[in-house]
Amino acid sequence: MEPLDAEALDGFAMLEGVGLTARRELLAAAVHRELQPHDLLIEQGVRHAKMFLVLSGELGVHLESPESDPVALIGAGETVGELSVLDGSEASAYVVAKTPATLLEIGEDDFWGLTNVSHAFALNLLLALASRLRANNAQVSKNVEKRRMYERAAMFDGLTGIHNRRWLDETLHRMVERNARGGGHLSVSLIDIDHFKSFNDTYGHAAGDHVLTVVATTLAANLRPTDLVARFGGEEFVIIFPDTEIKLAQIAAERVREAVAAEKLSMPDGTALPCVTISMGVAELEGGESVPDLLKTADLAMYRAKQAGRNRVMVGHRSDLDGK
Repeated sequence: MEPLDAEALDGFAMLEGVGLTARRELLAAAVHRELQPHDLLIEQGVRHAKMFLVLSGELGVHLESPESDPVALIGAGETVGELSVLDGSEASAYVVAKTPATLLEIGEDDFWGLTNVSHAFALNLLLALASRLRANNAQVSKNVEKRRMYERAAMFDGLTGIHNRRWLDETLHRMVERNARGGGHLSVSLIDIDHFKSFNDTYGHAAGDHVLTVVATTLAANLRPTDLVARFGGEEFVIIFPDTEIKLAQIAAERVREAVAAEKLSMPDGTALPCVTISMGVAELEGGESVPDLLKTADLAMYRAKQAGRNRVMVGHRSDLDGK
């Protein structure tokens, strides 16, 4: 490789404003490196007290392994490794050649020597660190937002848009524990769409999905602000009535049942569908009762509502479990 002159470093932002004399001394001390694709330049977890100037080619920055997808690319005119020189720490990522690459390797002593003799280099270094800090903050914010989005998606039913079984399990257990500590009332209702399998078989799964969505929306729209609804699974839903005794929960359940029965149904394309009804079982938490037993009590009451002709609300009690 032909010797480089000081002007060959003009493209490096890190060396902007650095005098020719300092550049020549840097070039004289630098070690030329040639990398082939997949060559490892920096290994995660290992201290590399060197800064590398990329003269040509492209490097990839990898977090999980040298074979993982790169999180960043480093090209000609850029530098890498200076952070490890600054803080003396182990490398936090792998740096691997993506294409044939030519680099200048600057040792730790020469790095600090340049910092001492060149105010411009020290300033460029600070600007580079500030830029990376902003980029890291932006990435952290993006990751936090993405995590929140995933967490939200994990708690909501993809079809109906209301809370899902996972959310229900966590929330109901938390409410039961709070009730055990502080007392008060807590009621739930287990709901099933009547003859839903027959409806699906007759009108198709698209119509069935539409009905599930309409029922979920109708349930949510006819509850008090403090009441909570979730899809339990299939065509079943659960309503939580916080701070509500069984008589008031029964009244609220009747209001919801009537709203669903009165809902006029049609597909988005205008195709009319028959109305559907729901059967509901309501139960109130009794002292020391577990979440599964509470839901089972409501489930048995719902089953009795179906046996009694459907489209109705039945009240369950914990004593019903003795004869289950």
